[in-house]
Amino acid sequence: MQSELQQLNSAHHLQPFSDNKALAESGPRVIKRAEGVYLYDIEGNKFLDAMAGLWCVNLGYGREELAEVAHQQMTELPYYNLFFQSTTTPATKLAAKIAELAPAHMNRVFFTGSGSEANDTNFRMVRRYWDLKGKPNKKTFISRHNAYHGSTVAAASLGGMDYMHKQGDLPISGIVHVDQPYWFGEGQDMSPDDFGIKAACSLEQKILEIGEDNVAAFIAEPFQGAGGVIIPPPTYWTEIKKILAKYDILFILDEVIAGFGRTGEWFASQYFDLKPDLITIAKGMSSGYLPIGGVIVSDKVAQVLIDEGGDFNHGFTYSGHPVAAAVALKNIEILEQEGIVAKVKDEISPYLQKRWQELASHPIVGEARGLGMVAAVELVKDKASNERLEPDCKAGGVCRDFAIANGLIMRPCGDTMIISPPLVISKSEIDELITKAKKTLDDTAQFYGIS
Repeated sequence: MQSELQQLNSAHHLQPFSDNKALAESGPRVIKRAEGVYLYDIEGNKFLDAMAGLWCVNLGYGREELAEVAHQQMTELPYYNLFFQSTTTPATKLAAKIAELAPAHMNRVFFTGSGSEANDTNFRMVRRYWDLKGKPNKKTFISRHNAYHGSTVAAASLGGMDYMHKQGDLPISGIVHVDQPYWFGEGQDMSPDDFGIKAACSLEQKILEIGEDNVAAFIAEPFQGAGGVIIPPPTYWTEIKKILAKYDILFILDEVIAGFGRTGEWFASQYFDLKPDLITIAKGMSSGYLPIGGVIVSDKVAQVLIDEGGDFNHGFTYSGHPVAAAVALKNIEILEQEGIVAKVKDEISPYLQKRWQELASHPIVGEARGLGMVAAVELVKDKASNERLEPDCKAGGVCRDFAIANGLIMRPCGDTMIISPPLVISKSEIDELITKAKKTLDDTAQFYGIS
């Protein structure tokens, strides 16, 4: 029997990325509270949140310092906008702090309310840049199949998710897609290194097909998150850098997931030795405690917008919201004071990745992979052929349900199970995560009659 809250939800709430009819029948999990890396629902069930909410709760749940700074800022200045030649102390200090942590050639930030809004901002900022440069034909954006860049019209178009494009007649014009560096799913007929080069070369082929004078930018995640934690072979980014150096196009690195410590560096551009023109940020900037996003802008782009652009007619009511900015600033301060990013690099991520590799030998795991504080396993029926458990890749949902029953939050991306735990997870909590993941894989294998 559904609780009163579940009934109210079914009657009045349309939820994102959900089959709301099916959800009304089953009733959603109602999460009541959280602490550290754990969630608790209204029935008292406890879950280890191996997804850090939606890749975002880097500091874990229940950090009172963030609640206190939010209260203080709400008391002093609960809201003001950044329009009309105004700013606020938190927004200004946050921009300066992010510039301090960002790659040396990036010193300005444009704030938004989310990663989706930030990628919409990239879309407009890049086209404005090329207009100011006297190259108005450079309008086409190149992205990758199976990429995720948000769910607004422009952001969903920049993404390469077919199931999203089917709703709403997407992508909009001026956006094309090239190969993703998904070796397990698309490249096993060659070595990972050879496949990495092949996937990268699809970018150059598309530039030549469209014409360099028509291409505005290439946008990519450092690793594809919602696509299934797809980590490019080492040759991929090496080759991409060579290609970008040859052509006059901008490079947007979407670090909504990767930024603020998830790779063991402040930004994945530092981890992969990349030099983007724009970096998309959100999620870990505030550990998800309040919604905030933004674009870190290179000096090259910012100077054109400042010197030649006049008004940039773009922005949001909640751009750099003072309470969200104050919380984000405190979040970054805690990451620094507690040495969390360095600890991730030196201790926690190596331990997580070592333990995660134990899953590779499981009968239904075709590949276990990861870097930093993200990881994935590919579910298969046959380890020799990597045949899937079901032709329509529904086994991920089955596995997810077993994980929930075992007190573990993992996310299915088709038949790929992924994790992205809080950066503050301890080694003993990682041990618990692995134990519960193994039990979940055992339950899934038994369900499909595999031993």
